[in-house]
Amino acid sequence: MNIIVLMKQVPEIEKVRFDPEKGRLDRSSAGATTNPFDLNALEAAVSMGPMKAEEMLRDAIARGADRAILLSDEMFAGADTLATAYTLSAAIKKIGSFDLVICGEKTVDGDTAQVGPEVAEFLNIPHVAFVEEILQVDSCSITVKARMERSSYIIRLSLPALITVTKDVNNPRLPTLRDKLRAMRTPITIWGYKDLAEVADPRYFGFEGSPTRVVKVYTPTAERRRGQMISGQPEEIAQKIVQVLLENKVL
Repeated sequence: MNIIVLMKQVPEIEKVRFDPEKGRLDRSSAGATTNPFDLNALEAAVSMGPMKAEEMLRDAIARGADRAILLSDEMFAGADTLATAYTLSAAIKKIGSFDLVICGEKTVDGDTAQVGPEVAEFLNIPHVAFVEEILQVDSCSITVKARMERSSYIIRLSLPALITVTKDVNNPRLPTLRDKLRAMRTPITIWGYKDLAEVADPRYFGFEGSPTRVVKVYTPTAERRRGQMISGQPEEIAQKIVQVLLENKVL
């Protein structure tokens, strides 16, 4: 079975700064690491990111991936979820034959959980999000258990298909020293926008291909809890409570 896993390198979220003027994360302000949800999805690797993401892909190979492809080009910069999904789907089309695409449920920097399902739509294949258990796989289908709010459901998908997985699906393997040495010798394939031109329209890459625009970014003010003592007769107290609720637009 040919499995493609989509991976992303994300900033160390507790250290990264936000650029309010550009309305985006300042990724140069913190170190980078593999999106933790993607480690659960790992078997083979396709990634879209800057050249420094090559280190992440070598870690992916050390953890068991057979091949790693890095999508890196200035044309891919500034992409929203739609343009990102379009670019990743183009890379998958260029790869060709596959049975299953696996993604982490979301990334810790964007937290949208949109890219995986959008990739599936561009590829016109069935998909299920928030998979917490893979129950059965055969040559024609995959059966999974997916989380939905406080409950879960079991669904069977015809292959090829795409799933996004939660951290509960497995425990990511740890690479051995031998695996790390093997990964250092393994070449990383790098594709730019010209490499995808035969399967995609470059107008839909990066910032230019992104319909999302940040209009305003602001930091919400934090208000401390306030208390108010109301005294009087029961009917009088009730009237005062209603008045306070109306003034604060609760009612």
